Amino acid sequence: MQRRDFLTISAGAILLPTRGFTASSLMLGDGKLTTLSDGHLVLPGDFVLGNMDPAEAAAIRAKFHLDPDSYQPPCNVTLFRTGDRNVLFDVGSGPDFMPTAGKLAEALTAASLTPEDITDVIFTHAHPDHLWGLLDEFDEPVFANAQHYMGQVEFDYWSDPATLGSIGDARATFAVGAARRLATIAEQMHMLNDGDEPLPGITTRLTPGHTPGHMSFILDGKALVTGDAISNNHVAFAQPGYASPSDQDPERAAQTRVALLDQITADGLAVIGFHLPGGGVGQVTREGDSYTYVEG
Repeated sequence: MQRRDFLTISAGAILLPTRGFTASSLMLGDGKLTTLSDGHLVLPGDFVLGNMDPAEAAAIRAKFHLDPDSYQPPCNVTLFRTGDRNVLFDVGSGPDFMPTAGKLAEALTAASLTPEDITDVIFTHAHPDHLWGLLDEFDEPVFANAQHYMGQVEFDYWSDPATLGSIGDARATFAVGAARRLATIAEQMHMLNDGDEPLPGITTRLTPGHTPGHMSFILDGKALVTGDAISNNHVAFAQPGYASPSDQDPERAAQTRVALLDQITADGLAVIGFHLPGGGVGQVTREGDSYTYVEG
């Protein structure tokens, strides 16, 4: 596993902002996994820890140096290049969610790729920061040459008109945005179920709770793309059984997280996290029922 590196953009070579695109890489058999930055989110400080006892939450914030007023997780889109396939796991926020996110196009350019080079797009789930980059400002598919894949349960949930009435006001825009985007490519979407192999070396794992049909993916038997089933490097590892309000079904998400971390450490898998720091590629160590995320 290679330590993370930073792609330094030269204004003389590529006309891009000089913000630096975090890229962590990992060799998997004949393939190479790289994470590309879609920017970051800006969320309330209690987004993850809102249900926790205040004293306990303060201890977590102090240990992990978390701002009590603003939570700003990174967004790491996973690119897996193997053979003649350029596979993206999720597509970032696009232009309509947050001004601090939606930077995937720039990151792809820094990696010498265009949207037309992407052969496959596989979704972990349909939240805005993972799905809304599907369409451009003209509502046309960004990755027009790609095959698209999503879990059947996840697709059905967000495509169901009843979801808007049951998801709650705070996530109502998520439902509207997901339904509109999924309808655009419904006929091109390949549906996945637990244990499927959409492409050689990629196996699905149903990991519900964050959303009803959230999926994670095992690559080459060596790495696990977690999406938001493990969505931070602090309480998710230190107290994986904590029911976080950031998940749609907090109790089920906690059960999923505990099982995932057990599998990751038992099988010695690398972990690839959409919101984990340092580019999102790391390892996990275990001490009893508590875990630690180790970058790189």
